Amino acid sequence: MSELRDLYQEVILDHVKRPRNSGALAGASHRADGDNPLCGDKVTIFLSIEDGRIADVRFQGRGCAISLASASLMTEAIKDKTEAEVRAMFERFHTGLTARDEEDAANALADLDKLAVFGGVREFPVRVKCATLPWHTLVAALDRATQPVKTE
Repeated sequence: MSELRDLYQEVILDHVKRPRNSGALAGASHRADGDNPLCGDKVTIFLSIEDGRIADVRFQGRGCAISLASASLMTEAIKDKTEAEVRAMFERFHTGLTARDEEDAANALADLDKLAVFGGVREFPVRVKCATLPWHTLVAALDRATQPVKTE
């Protein structure tokens, strides 16, 4: 179990030190802002959707390692996916972090590749909001929400 925890920490720290798809996206077709006022996490998600697929995605943010790594890993995972696929990924990710039953949580994350590293976050309920903020903001961008996403 220690080796698995070390791997998880390594993946998260790699994405914090070298975030993927970080920065604004000129000409984004969709955009939303998210805020976790309790811990100070802030994120903006930019999407370019072409032919029904995520052609490009970027994020800007500041906050804790969990939030920034989640945003970075999320952007990698959703490129080239359809809106329906992205929404399904959100549901699986959210269930994986919030399900009361450990088996249900593990099953939800099973096919999400690197995103499964966040499975341990469910043990720390206050950190779940950090990991899910980029995802809630992503859904708000897909919905073309005009108000920022708040976790509180």
